Amino acid sequence: MTSTPPDLRVELLLRDFAPQVLGALVRRFRDFAASEDAVQEALAAAAAQWPRDGIPDQPRGWLVQVAQRRMIDHVRSEVARRGREAAFAEETPLAVAAALAGESEIDPDDTLLLLFMCCHPALSPASAIALTLRAVGGLTTAEIAKAFLVPPSTMAQRISRAKQGIKASGVRFQMPDARERAQRLSSVLHVLYLVFNEGYTTSAGPDLHRTDLSNEAIRLTRAVHRLLPGDGEVAGLLALMLLTDARRAARTGPGGELIPLDEQDRTRWDAQAITEGVGLLSAALRRPQRGPGEYQLQAAIAAVHDEAPRAEDTDWPQILALYGMLLRLSDNPMVALNHAIATAMVHGPQAGLELLTPLDDDERLRGHHRLDAVRAHLLERAGNRQAAVALYRAAAEKTTSIPERNYLEMRAARLGAAT
Repeated sequence: MTSTPPDLRVELLLRDFAPQVLGALVRRFRDFAASEDAVQEALAAAAAQWPRDGIPDQPRGWLVQVAQRRMIDHVRSEVARRGREAAFAEETPLAVAAALAGESEIDPDDTLLLLFMCCHPALSPASAIALTLRAVGGLTTAEIAKAFLVPPSTMAQRISRAKQGIKASGVRFQMPDARERAQRLSSVLHVLYLVFNEGYTTSAGPDLHRTDLSNEAIRLTRAVHRLLPGDGEVAGLLALMLLTDARRAARTGPGGELIPLDEQDRTRWDAQAITEGVGLLSAALRRPQRGPGEYQLQAAIAAVHDEAPRAEDTDWPQILALYGMLLRLSDNPMVALNHAIATAMVHGPQAGLELLTPLDDDERLRGHHRLDAVRAHLLERAGNRQAAVALYRAAAEKTTSIPERNYLEMRAARLGAAT
């Protein structure tokens, strides 16, 4: 078993600690934008020093200390600029006094508070979700832009405006009351969903998974579920994560290569996670409500896959019906892609291909590798191998995930050799 390279280990630690350190600073200094800048400076300092000098014994404490020093410099600069040195000395001693924070001063639940804070109703849902993915999820602007299917420059402007909105709102770093939680819950759940997805299938880089992200998304969703145990969509999202993550060990081979769902060794799936996920979903669906929401429907689809002993035992008509319900609730083109796959599994590949045609005009999918990959898969099933090979290669050129690129190139080479 190979060890994690030092630089990669540093990167993973920084991604894991960033939201916790930001939560600690926002709690102490009450200034989100300045705290976020200070944390970014601390992360940059760590990225430069730790590979050279070694990772500190208390890395989170190190980050908090460095970030606090940046914040204190910022506060002092602001005080000097405004000519209020005396007021600073009288009013903010507590903000400066804890400059040597250690591990014990960071409460992991600060991340949950930060999550609800970033989803403040003063922001548009799209801006709130983007900001939270940056601050809590630790995603880069490019990764967030990919999740939203927009250019990175557009996403950078959106995040900047969201920071300004948080500052202007004067929101306090505390758990909102029940009414405010209800206002923010949809954005909170969407953030957690996107963070999990980025962890389960990383959009770029050499690895298929980023377990730091998927595990943190599950942890935070559990925390939201404890806070709101009667909410069906919270339970549905947690169930979806568990039912999906249960397959993680079987998704890659010895060399990290991607193994598609229908070829996975299902004995490697996590039976305990599947049992918990099905139990959560069943309880949520039994509650009186207007009807299942998007996360419950997605969890139900995942449950149908997980409960099939073999790929050929999958109840595709039930999955198709669930995707039909989901399409009526969601305008997500990825849902439409999966609906086309389910249609092909029930009614044949040509029926699925016909459903892909309208998606060619969807700007959100322009240049996205998954549309080419799905069309290639359906063309292969239809017997049009030459066209499938070309599209597999086109999809491979578009993806920034190395495992996905290798898998698509392998499919193209294998199919091309057989023609």
